Amino acid sequence: MDRCSLPTPLFTFGVIADIQYADIDDGYNYTQTRRRYYRSSLQLLKNAQRSWSKSAVKPQFILQLGDIIDGFNKVHDTSERALDTVLREFNSSPVKVHHVWGNHEFYNFNRSALLHSRLDSRLHADGSPSGAPARADIYAYQFSPFPGFTFVVLDAYDVSLLGREESSEQYRNAMNVIKLHNNNDDLNCPPVSESLKQRFTMFNGGFSKDQLDWLDCVLSSADEKQERVTIVSHLPVHPNSTDPVCLAWNFNELLAILRSHSSVVCYMAGHAHDGGYCLDKDTGVHYLTLDGVIETPPNSDAYGTVSVYTDRMVLEGYGRVMNRVFMFS
Repeated sequence: MDRCSLPTPLFTFGVIADIQYADIDDGYNYTQTRRRYYRSSLQLLKNAQRSWSKSAVKPQFILQLGDIIDGFNKVHDTSERALDTVLREFNSSPVKVHHVWGNHEFYNFNRSALLHSRLDSRLHADGSPSGAPARADIYAYQFSPFPGFTFVVLDAYDVSLLGREESSEQYRNAMNVIKLHNNNDDLNCPPVSESLKQRFTMFNGGFSKDQLDWLDCVLSSADEKQERVTIVSHLPVHPNSTDPVCLAWNFNELLAILRSHSSVVCYMAGHAHDGGYCLDKDTGVHYLTLDGVIETPPNSDAYGTVSVYTDRMVLEGYGRVMNRVFMFS
């Protein structure tokens, strides 16, 4: 079916990732190989907001897939000011924004601060008992924008060295996980080993058993109701959708859960600024890694609008983001 022949969508939503705004001059990534456009990332967000506000069918919500401001803000003591600047732009329209947490959120704020911040979007969660995990320190929730469709926001740094007090049990447990595979003095340096083990770095994290058990229950309920479920998080979980160094620590455990449920149709992530995509042909689940704003030149763009139909989702990409069609199996 040609896109022009598609009927009016059931609903649409916007998606953007890795804005990483900071009021500093352009710089480079950790390995000094990729240029980063810290100031102009705000203009690219404005471009996206302008496009969404002028759409014939207005997006019902926006998915912000993490790393909303850059870690350099912490160094310059400008974290709150940078966050104010970016959120002011998001607040320029009345559309709800679902914020995902990435590593740069934790470079700027600890977990306790984030759980009481404007980046806590759980007020948009479903009011049902299963709307969020029982553990209050896990930033995960579900919401339903339209009957028959559910979205689940996952906390990819639930198990992590980032955002946790060094004296905490959670920090010690995460250190035990990473040290099994990474013996470098600098834990942001990937281990020299098989490619998939390169994910065991400090800028990644994983999903706790409590969160995975909750997700399993959410998806079981969606299976029974024959709903379509889209899952969003900061870290990619399919090896064919990203560079191995960007994968979640226990991506295989999450994949096993997704593959055991018929309701899952798509998983969206950020983190890997070059983007990526793959289709799991055994399950029909689409894995999208969205291109990052921060490494997008000022004369381009990096965002998308997704139109949802009964049998598919259609991503209209702008700039570096490719157009894609996600058929429901």
